[in-house]
Amino acid sequence: MVYRFVHAADIHLDSPLKSLALRDPDLAGLVGDATRRALVNIVDLCIEEQVDALLLAGDLYDGDQTSMKTARFLADQIRRLHVAGIEVYVIRGNHDAISRITRELMFPESVKVFGGRADVIEVERPGGSFPVAIHGLSFAQSHAPESLLGKYRSPVEGAVNIGLMHTSLGGASGHDRYAPCSAGDLGAAGFHYWALGHIHKRSVTEGACAIVMPGMPQGRDIGEAGPKSVTLVTVGDDRSISLEERLTSVAEFDRIEVDVSGAEDWRGVVLAIEKKLATVRERARSQHLVARLSVSGATPLAWRIRRDADMLKAEADDRASGIGRTWIEKLDIACTMPESGAVQPGDPLTELDRLIAEEIMVDPAYEAALIEIAEELRGQLPAECRDMFGDDEATFRGVLAELGREGAEEVLARLRPAGEEKVQA
Repeated sequence: MVYRFVHAADIHLDSPLKSLALRDPDLAGLVGDATRRALVNIVDLCIEEQVDALLLAGDLYDGDQTSMKTARFLADQIRRLHVAGIEVYVIRGNHDAISRITRELMFPESVKVFGGRADVIEVERPGGSFPVAIHGLSFAQSHAPESLLGKYRSPVEGAVNIGLMHTSLGGASGHDRYAPCSAGDLGAAGFHYWALGHIHKRSVTEGACAIVMPGMPQGRDIGEAGPKSVTLVTVGDDRSISLEERLTSVAEFDRIEVDVSGAEDWRGVVLAIEKKLATVRERARSQHLVARLSVSGATPLAWRIRRDADMLKAEADDRASGIGRTWIEKLDIACTMPESGAVQPGDPLTELDRLIAEEIMVDPAYEAALIEIAEELRGQLPAECRDMFGDDEATFRGVLAELGREGAEEVLARLRPAGEEKVQA
């Protein structure tokens, strides 16, 4: 008899909003509730597919949470699985290790939470079915600098062995180093399937041993862009393993570049945004699309786009609403004036632009003052915000130079006289 399970990880239930750009209360509500809705989708999938088990490979929670609302919601979803006869196997990840909910919530007997010592659970199966053994190890601390693989029990002879592990593998951008190990080492451990967690991007290695990092089931900000999913696993009667990626995200973030170099007027800029949004919305897999727009291209309208960025954001919001289930998280301006034909001789703003570019920006005193201000600011920012300045001196100076240029363009744009009003389309 086949054995089927859903493998999920890194739900980060009720994770607080990270993005300062989520100022729209409706959008903030959508994103703030998305991890709950993703968990509901996971439970729905388990019940609809009548799987044997749900495997959660760490970071079910998000840090030091104490909300009883989170606990009650989780308990309700676990109860649905319990009633459906679906077992749940859980390991604690680095975020779970400091969660009070992890320590205090009582689960039904159908839920097995692995402790700080490696263990193996032999699954009760109908007579004549091949045996299944599930291995797991939770960490009591939020840091695990060394590999945990050597602590796992040996494979159960004659069984299909499934391992649950929270690991950064060989490392990934934006993720802490946690219980590092290689795919090669996992493959040599003698297991049939490794259910991994920790890295929020999906990756799959198939072969004699399937090694799956399902990614997170719901992105929380633009740094976790794209549709998110879990993995539905079927172990056949011949012990072959088949994998299916199943969508769970309610909303997906996406970076969208809109080239307005061909726009002749303000209306053309707005229509270019609408057209690109509609195209991306059509291919989006999740119910909602949350877009970060970057308006780029060389256009004589660059100064007005910068000056009236708030108006353009409102226009984009309006067009997104018309498309449906489409949201603008943020609008970035990256357009420039054309190199020729964009300036008038004797124009005071043109002369000011030249002075800034040729005299102020290249002045060592200006650079020194900018670095001093930025270093003071950087020291007051939380770690996740300091990352924007890079991790070496060259990157730091490059970021400052770019910010300086953008600031100058912003000032020049706001010095322009008022132009035409909003164009209705």
